[in-house]
Amino acid sequence: MKGAGGTSGGIGQFFIGLVMMCGGFYMLFNAIKVTSSFGFSSHLYQLGGFGLTSGMVMIPFMFGVGLMFYNGRNILGWLLTFGSLVALIFGVISSINFRFSYMSAFDLIVILVLCVGGIGLFLRSLKAIEKRYPES
Repeated sequence: MKGAGGTSGGIGQFFIGLVMMCGGFYMLFNAIKVTSSFGFSSHLYQLGGFGLTSGMVMIPFMFGVGLMFYNGRNILGWLLTFGSLVALIFGVISSINFRFSYMSAFDLIVILVLCVGGIGLFLRSLKAIEKRYPES
């Protein structure tokens, strides 16, 4: 009978590592607080002394959609639409802030041991184990 991943590694190590890894990463991601400063009046991009807001990005988007509906083969309409969408997506992503919530050193050590230890057990279970004594 083959073990985890078709190797002679242990199935128990595979599942223990998987549970540790999933639990550790759940606790880690649960401790991260995500905030955003995105809004129609916030600046997405600073161009010199001029701030480009998300509302200003929507103006070429509206013209692009109008041109696309008027003539679907109009290259300018496609460029305006997808260019403004790309600018809006990059602006939203760049306005995201990640912060850790308050936790004790013990909490952080438990999270890191679960994450890294689970990865180690998981990967060790996928490695073939040498058998010194053949089965008889």
